[in-house]
Amino acid sequence: MRMKHHLPREYCLGFVPKRLVLALAVSAAVSAQAANSSQFPSAGISSNAGTYTIDQTRLLPFNAFKVGDLDKSIDACHDFAGYANARFLAAHPVPSDRTSWGSFDMLEERSRQTQQQLAEQAAVNKSAKGVDKLIGDLYATGMDVARINAAGHTPIKAELDAISRLSNKEQVAEYIRVEAAKGRGTLFDFWVAPDFRAPGTNMAYVAQAGLGLHDKTYYTAANRKNVLAAHEVYVANILKLIGVSGADAARQAADIVALEKRLAHVSLSTEEVARDWELEYNPVTLAEADRLTPNFSWTKFFQSQGVAAPDKFSLPMPGFHQEVSRMLAEVPISVWQSYLKYHAASAAAPHLSDAFVQEHFRFYSKALRGQEEKETRAMHVLTTINSGAAEALGQLYVKVAFSPEAKMRMEALVANIGKALKTRIEDLDWMSPETKKKALEKWTSFEPKIGYPDKWRSWDGLRTGRDSYYDNLQALQKFNHKWTLGKIGKPVERNEWDTWPQVVNAYYRAARNDIVFPAAILQPPFFDPNADDATNYGGIGAVIGHEMTHGYDDQGARFDATGKFENWWTPADAQAFAQRTGQLVKQFSGYKTLGENVNGKLTLDENIADLGGLATAYDAMKAATAGKPDPMTGGLTNDQRFFLSWATVWRRNMKDDEARLRLSTDTHAPAQFRVIGAPSNMPAFAAAFNCKPGDRMVIGDADRVDIW
Repeated sequence: MRMKHHLPREYCLGFVPKRLVLALAVSAAVSAQAANSSQFPSAGISSNAGTYTIDQTRLLPFNAFKVGDLDKSIDACHDFAGYANARFLAAHPVPSDRTSWGSFDMLEERSRQTQQQLAEQAAVNKSAKGVDKLIGDLYATGMDVARINAAGHTPIKAELDAISRLSNKEQVAEYIRVEAAKGRGTLFDFWVAPDFRAPGTNMAYVAQAGLGLHDKTYYTAANRKNVLAAHEVYVANILKLIGVSGADAARQAADIVALEKRLAHVSLSTEEVARDWELEYNPVTLAEADRLTPNFSWTKFFQSQGVAAPDKFSLPMPGFHQEVSRMLAEVPISVWQSYLKYHAASAAAPHLSDAFVQEHFRFYSKALRGQEEKETRAMHVLTTINSGAAEALGQLYVKVAFSPEAKMRMEALVANIGKALKTRIEDLDWMSPETKKKALEKWTSFEPKIGYPDKWRSWDGLRTGRDSYYDNLQALQKFNHKWTLGKIGKPVERNEWDTWPQVVNAYYRAARNDIVFPAAILQPPFFDPNADDATNYGGIGAVIGHEMTHGYDDQGARFDATGKFENWWTPADAQAFAQRTGQLVKQFSGYKTLGENVNGKLTLDENIADLGGLATAYDAMKAATAGKPDPMTGGLTNDQRFFLSWATVWRRNMKDDEARLRLSTDTHAPAQFRVIGAPSNMPAFAAAFNCKPGDRMVIGDADRVDIW
């Protein structure tokens, strides 16, 4: 199964391999005094078919900041990350079934433990209807390991047989179209999102894909040769599991990797795409697309999807698609058969028998990321459910884990942070009144979404049962693809979400100019109703500011107040902005871990958002506490607790292999550098901890970065 969840042109606060991760919080006026009994309810709730209860003893405890976590043997002015987090990280190593462990991961685990209880209860109710039935069917069949093992690779045999019958390039192209209609893309990714130039209307987008590894650099860089060799072994092992003999499997694996290398040479890297959103926007008519790829008809593609021919769609990276067209004619059919069989089997592997699951884990989790043990079967199944039916599970989740009071408090905090950002924009000394007016228009149109969608998605027409896990996933995938196709050319649904309530994350969408805060993040250490204002503003407040600032980072700033991809900057202001962001690139490129430098260009968007978000939250905290005596909680001032709360959010251990992978594929800097990056540019941090010029946490006036 190719279960994919696209977040096109969004900024997420944390990294998203398949699980998403990060943040939200609470208002000064209501936070410290608020009772928390309704914040984290444990009472039963009624849904379509029954009552759900959550056993709190089965949930991981919250990871909130404690004064005892501080390592006072470390000078905060020289190593703030160590001062704030070293003791905690030493006491919380990465579990054997994980590749990272820290604030994000621990809260995500708590969310998944809640989801597991909901899914277990849905699974025992065989008379359930609606979302209860959907979640129950998926979980029950996913946990039926005996039946899944007995089936072996039978669930994909019909697909493999269809590939065996391919005899020419036209049939290969047709196979790709037919599989795409089932929601299973191979050589390209497909999604629907607002048109960059007309954000009120949805457009179809197609982008490069087809590689078995995460980024083109794994095929082209000399220091990735060992990974590529391991990948070839994995390809051969997957082929053996579907019945290819050992010698043939090795030969076919070499051909498949060679084909992927050819694709990689015409693909763009993660850094290239992250640095320029326009690379994903290339509107063409069907006739223009067909001329570009004579061996793959896009007219036939849309016909095979069962939708009306669009006036235009986005076909970015034209060089990639031209090469695919040439390869359809030049690559032997036998190699295409091997390639397509491998990708079909590898994509399905996590949902087949134990032999497939184990082989997939051995390469993608253990070899690439350093994970020592597989996660439990229950968590494995929940990950799959969240890749296709997350909003259905989210309907159950919010009833046990998110209260109306929490939503109200979040709304108040968003308003407070928003006011502080407006003031900062108005006070900018490097921006002209003309550009500033446009920036404030964008600020006015920000649309926050908190907790969960106002309108839940319908699952009417989807048929699932208790007979086959793989059949359920196929039905779900095809249903989702059809639902996505139905948006093409239609008005954008402003209230629709691209994530789900149980995700520990927050994000900004440039084409909609909205900021989205799922329910699962409204918990410690991001938000704690019993904590003081400084702690909440340093945690969730900075996260809210982070997402708002994404509207003005070096990519978000290319979209106007309506979400249209349009320049609203004067040339002089654009030059001043580029000079300041260039300073930030230099700062982060100077950080080094595991012998490799951080990529300051790849991580620029997130670093801008961290800096602007933390500075904005600090201003809001000072406004909220103005005129009040400093409580000196735990012997720490408000300002100290604010910055320590920020550091707590980013405490995270990580396996070396996972860290190396992220250095080339993650648009977020490593967590330890997010702890120090923004504060070292803020004089308020130096004042809070009595730091002096020359201390490592104090960037001098000539190099200090101040953007928003």
